[in-house]
Amino acid sequence: MKAEIIAVGSELLLGQITNTNAAFISARLAEVGIDVYYHTVVGDNPNRLEDAITIAQKRADLIIFSGGLGPTKDDLTKETIAKMLGTELESDHAALLAIEAYFKRTGRTMTENNKKQALVLAGSTVLTNNFGMAPGMALEKNGKCYILLPGPPHEMEPMFETEAIPYLLGTSGKREVIVSRVLKFYGIGEAELEYRVQSILEKQTNPTVAPLASPDSVILRLTAKADTNEAAQKLIAPVELEIRSLVGQFIYGTDDDTLSSKAAELLVGNKLTISAAESLTAGLFMAELADVPGISSSLKGGVVVYDEDAKMRQLDIPGTLLDEYGVVSSECATALARNVKRKFGSDIGVGLTGAAGPDPHDGKPVGTVWIGIAFQDEEVKTFKLDLSGSRNANRKRAARFALYYLIKEMKGQLAEN
Repeated sequence: MKAEIIAVGSELLLGQITNTNAAFISARLAEVGIDVYYHTVVGDNPNRLEDAITIAQKRADLIIFSGGLGPTKDDLTKETIAKMLGTELESDHAALLAIEAYFKRTGRTMTENNKKQALVLAGSTVLTNNFGMAPGMALEKNGKCYILLPGPPHEMEPMFETEAIPYLLGTSGKREVIVSRVLKFYGIGEAELEYRVQSILEKQTNPTVAPLASPDSVILRLTAKADTNEAAQKLIAPVELEIRSLVGQFIYGTDDDTLSSKAAELLVGNKLTISAAESLTAGLFMAELADVPGISSSLKGGVVVYDEDAKMRQLDIPGTLLDEYGVVSSECATALARNVKRKFGSDIGVGLTGAAGPDPHDGKPVGTVWIGIAFQDEEVKTFKLDLSGSRNANRKRAARFALYYLIKEMKGQLAEN
């Protein structure tokens, strides 16, 4: 079965809201083995919606709509579909009673146009909306299946889980499952990663391997189709093993991992504490860690030391060191990491310094960054970055690289012990 998702709403095209519904629906359909081939977004215009439906009918067996089921004049999804399919709209008694009960319960006056929300396609299976007023509906006609859902995610998502998925499984029988495994990389570009695993990409069948880029990492998504979840996992396992043999040194996590969540997992799981001294990143590194629930047991604190005086006053960085090597240097990053570790009594100390831009700093070109990581034995490792981008992009990437090197070094230290 080939599916297409049509999101209806001018606010989507204007960028006022994000089309999260399509992502949610696609993910759930993949789990039950239904392939989504197209996403379409169309405004609140009946003519353009008709065009979108006509195209979808030619290339999809299942067409799922979200949005346009409300009480206002621009909510025209079911009216447009009814016209195209030659189907009447009729009032669903249970839905109308639920709408009337809502207004009575909330003490609000029900206007006549709210009755429009109870209209459904004649002959359709009504999908109950327990979190809003407009019901959904499912209708099969001329070899196509049409499912209509409300637009607000807090209504659509539970309705899709409890009403649409059981309907699809009940009418379409058992399906293959699609399982994905995501490998997340940092410190390597998308082009280089693709080049290194080219032999795997060229011979892929099932599972498929797709490289993707995101702000937080580069991704390889391994997707297998099989009769069961276990069978799909067995198809993925040897391909993942081969990828790890080629580029495993750049993998920091899998599936839902982020750089911050993986770093926090290693810190908390091994009862390690951390502190940070940040110059160019001005707290971004600590903020990334602080986003992770449960990190409070490991994140002891830190300081933002933006200028030389702050570095000397807050962390006792010798002025002679700054005079000799400069603030954008391995020596400065080493002192920041070691001294913040001592100040807060943490197991690990991280220091970040550099030239974010737009102008060179301390005689160093824009994008020059030094990261220092001090460990329990006071050994400090430093890492140099040569970034290219805007000021804020350089700052964010420096914080993420610090997380990546922290993960890599922690794994190495823990493996040795």
